[in-house]
Amino acid sequence: MTEDIVVNQSSTQRTVTGKVISDKMHKTIVVQIERKVKHPLYGKYVRRFSKMYAHDEDNTCQVGDLVTIQQTRPLSKTKRWKLVEIVKREEQQ
Repeated sequence: MTEDIVVNQSSTQRTVTGKVISDKMHKTIVVQIERKVKHPLYGKYVRRFSKMYAHDEDNTCQVGDLVTIQQTRPLSKTKRWKLVEIVKREEQQ
């Protein structure tokens, strides 16, 4: 009689890849996203940057890491993203 409808939420939620620029907060990282936009008059591609606050449950990320984050429900005033995976680690000196 009743049917369970399963919706795949991972396909509806946006994922982006960026570089960690700050990990000083507890369970929070700041990820810088780069996109290229064509200038309307001159046609040159210009780099634009956005900063996203993401939830890092285990505090595993370090500054310089390349990470993938996924959009989620609001976790705080500014956090709307969560860490999915660390694509590439920054090498320690």
